[in-house]
Amino acid sequence: MQFWPRVRSRYSYPRIRNWPASQETKLLGFAGYKAGMSHLLINDAHPNSLTKGADIFCPITIVECPPLKTYSIRFYKNTQDGSKLVSELLTDSINKELERKITIAKKKGKEMSDFDFVRLLCHTQPQLAGIGKKNPEIFEIAIGGNKEQQLPYAKQKLGAEISVNEVFKEGQQLDLHSLTTGKGFQGPVKRFGVQLRHHKSEKSRRNPGSLGAWRAQGHIMWRTAHAGKMGYHLRTEYNKWLIKIGNKSDEINVKGGFLDYGNVKSDYLLIKGSVAGPQRRLIRLTDSIRPRKFIPEAPQIAYISTESKQGR
Repeated sequence: MQFWPRVRSRYSYPRIRNWPASQETKLLGFAGYKAGMSHLLINDAHPNSLTKGADIFCPITIVECPPLKTYSIRFYKNTQDGSKLVSELLTDSINKELERKITIAKKKGKEMSDFDFVRLLCHTQPQLAGIGKKNPEIFEIAIGGNKEQQLPYAKQKLGAEISVNEVFKEGQQLDLHSLTTGKGFQGPVKRFGVQLRHHKSEKSRRNPGSLGAWRAQGHIMWRTAHAGKMGYHLRTEYNKWLIKIGNKSDEINVKGGFLDYGNVKSDYLLIKGSVAGPQRRLIRLTDSIRPRKFIPEAPQIAYISTESKQGR
């Protein structure tokens, strides 16, 4: 019951409901495609570590981040019923690939003077990545600062490309929003980890057994472990360490390419540890909403593994 309701996501890429507060006028998030994993040798600079000053092993996930392109500026006003969209100003330069995703509006819209905050509607450019995809994803990204700072920044970026270097910096903490790998229809042992029954027990071995008191109300309660669809859930991982932002793909492309992905072609991030979801899935990244007190600096990288991952 740590995650409830345990339901499959409605969309193929994550939504973000809460954005971190920031005084700096910049985008508060970005997006990229998960390429795969590798490992590094980095110099341990933590002051209280037992291995301080030594090179240590560090597993990493590579997220390819082609530049985002802005489609429109959205003006919002706070009401009793929540934030309401009051106007939208479209760009003149629209990528032809965006027509695969949405219907392009014929009217450009107008700029508002009475608003509480603005957001940029951005879309990805997967044709610049190595995944062989053309359909872009489109989503809103919040802007830091007050509304007097947000509007000039949004007008400056309208119709332009935004690179990941403008949003994040090496060594900072990120929150990762992604969809976990779908497992399909699974039994209660794999889905909930219930104990296997004795082989001489009545009937099955991998069923939850007696339902006990959870039948008294005339139906089986949802808390009872049963078979069903598993995975494809929206999850957020907090305070992931951004080790490196790079643009030289030869430094990290493994021999034979990443499994189920290929070669990285554009800007990329090296993030410590694992990231939820399979290869080629869109990962949305934001500034940390509840960062740790100790924020380590970007480490010195002694070695990046580019060996083939065919043998896993």
